Amino acid sequence: MATITSLVDTTTTTNQGTAGDTLHINGTGLGTTTRVNFGSLSVSSGLTVTPTQVSLTIPSAQCAGQVSVSVTSSTNVTSNALPFFFVASPSVTGAGTTCGPAAGGTSVTVFGSNFLTGTGATVGGTAVTPAPTFTSSNQVTITTPAHTMTPGSCVDTVDIEVTTAGGTSVPSGSLSQFSYYAAPTITSLSPGTGTAGDEIAVNGTCFIDVSAVTFSDGTNTIPATWTALGNNLLSTIVPTGLTPGAGTITVTTCGGPSNAQAFTIT
Repeated sequence: MATITSLVDTTTTTNQGTAGDTLHINGTGLGTTTRVNFGSLSVSSGLTVTPTQVSLTIPSAQCAGQVSVSVTSSTNVTSNALPFFFVASPSVTGAGTTCGPAAGGTSVTVFGSNFLTGTGATVGGTAVTPAPTFTSSNQVTITTPAHTMTPGSCVDTVDIEVTTAGGTSVPSGSLSQFSYYAAPTITSLSPGTGTAGDEIAVNGTCFIDVSAVTFSDGTNTIPATWTALGNNLLSTIVPTGLTPGAGTITVTTCGGPSNAQAFTIT
C-alpha cells in the first residue's frame, strides 16, 4: 500500500501553493499510482510516477483553504492523506496615496485581499525596495521606487502589483494604480515684482493638480491663492505678510516643489 510522507509545492517549497504550481508527493509504494485526490477532485492525467514520488500540476478547480491529498493505485487502493493549503490569488483594491514624485520615496498603503503570504510588490513593473512587510491579509505599506518618466509626459499612471504564494495580483484599473508626477518648473513671472494683492502670472511646465503656491521673503514662507490656467500657466495673488525685498515663488504638485523662482516684493 502506498504511504505519503510529505507534500512539497516546488514554487513555495512548502505544503502550500496555488493552482498551476508543481506538486511533489513523496513517500513509498507510489509506483502504481493512477490518480491523485485533492479532496473530492481527482487528477489522473499528467502524472509523473516513480516508486517514491508522484509529480503533477496542481489543478485550478480549487478554493482557498486546506484540502486532503491522497493517491489511488491501479488496484483502487487509496493511501493515507496529508493536508495541503491552497493559497488564494491576491487582489489590489485601492491605495491610500495615489500620486507622488517620479523620484520615488512615497509611502503608500495598499489595500486588497489575500496578502498574508506576500513576498513582494512592484509599481510600474519596478520592484519595491526595501521589500514590504506583510502584516495583514488586506493591507501592506510600500515605498514607491524611482520612475523614469515618459519623454514629454508630466504624469505617468502605472499599476501596483502584489505577489504572494498565490501568484501576482491582476491590475484592476484605477483601483490598483499609482500616478508618478514630474516636478513642476517655473520658467518666468509676469510681472517679476509686486506687492500684497497684486496678480502675478506664473509660466512654467507640469502645473498639473497644483496643491500649493507659496511666496517666501527669505524668512517667512506664506501660502497664496492661485487659479489654474492650463498645464503651463497659473495666476496667483501676492499674499500679505511679506517683507519687501528679494523673494521667491514656488509651485507644488504631486511631483514635489518646483524651483524657487526669484521675485521682488515691493
